[in-house]
Amino acid sequence: MNSPDHSSGRIELTTLGWDDYFSTLFADHARDGDVPARVARVDRGGCDTLTATGPVRAVRGSGLGTDRERTVCTGDWVVLRRDDEPAHIVDVLPRRTAITRASSDRTSERQVLATNVDTVIIAVSVANRVNLGRIERLLTLAYDAGTRPVIALTKSDLVDDLVAGEAAVTAVAPGAEMVVTSTVSGVGVDALAATMTGTAVLLGSSGAGKSSLANALLGRDHMAANEIRSVDGKGRHTTAHRELLILPGGKALIDTPGLRGIGVQDVADAAGQTFAEIEELAHDCSFRDCEHRSEPRCAVQEAIRDGRIDEGRLERYRKLLRESEWSAARGDARQASKRSKRDKAITRDIRAMYRFRDRQG
Repeated sequence: MNSPDHSSGRIELTTLGWDDYFSTLFADHARDGDVPARVARVDRGGCDTLTATGPVRAVRGSGLGTDRERTVCTGDWVVLRRDDEPAHIVDVLPRRTAITRASSDRTSERQVLATNVDTVIIAVSVANRVNLGRIERLLTLAYDAGTRPVIALTKSDLVDDLVAGEAAVTAVAPGAEMVVTSTVSGVGVDALAATMTGTAVLLGSSGAGKSSLANALLGRDHMAANEIRSVDGKGRHTTAHRELLILPGGKALIDTPGLRGIGVQDVADAAGQTFAEIEELAHDCSFRDCEHRSEPRCAVQEAIRDGRIDEGRLERYRKLLRESEWSAARGDARQASKRSKRDKAITRDIRAMYRFRDRQG
């Protein structure tokens, strides 16, 4: 079955994820001529949005601010004003969820990857060496956003024995649903679609087969897909932007470019879900502040000795928490600096006002 083409004609907003939650939020913004729209793609020139009457090309209004964590992103529901040409986005409705990663620059602001997502599909190629740490980090991003992760093992047609790959992934993602897929044979594509609720986002490394998987879910070729490089088994970035697509059956999918770095910030609670077995064992340690290193009667170290937990997984857990705390502290420092600058500006304005009054007197 081919995916519906919404290049023209009406679109049911419920197909795009519109519900009572967003309807209530939009009621405060309603005015003559303004309509709700969902952002399908963002580029430097503006945004492609989807409305009840069809696609609309829009530009971002000047009043939206410059905070990168709150700039318009694929998946946002926005207030669209069509009185002018081109149409203007005048407001962004509060997000129900947001998939974010820590920024690599010095600003410490998070990069928003997709918004208003319900399901996170983590594409993992079993044709290459599985990066367990990357899976753990993507799971943590999904849990941090309050979404449901699903792991799609891709390119299963390229391996003779899936048992080892499945076992390795299951060991680091015991609470996540997993689906084995092949876009060549079609195995698992329908099963993966059945796991999706609401809006789903595809995350993974370049070369993991995300674009091919998106095409298979769409039922037609829409996203460009390249073969991985034979020299190193790595993929090229075939998807250069984030794009929201409508799937058969009324579901929405956001495809994303391959992720290289997956930084985290202030995700201690989410990490506790990703590494749930370590958190659970920690309750049985003799010391409440046990660091699971050389302390006596450490339940985590005991589990490592008898093979219940891999030592590498514990070290990846520690590293993720250290990075999360460092990024969060950097963010707190940035906010404190912004408050300090704001307070100083207010003080300068007050002093200038008093000086003006003194001169007038």
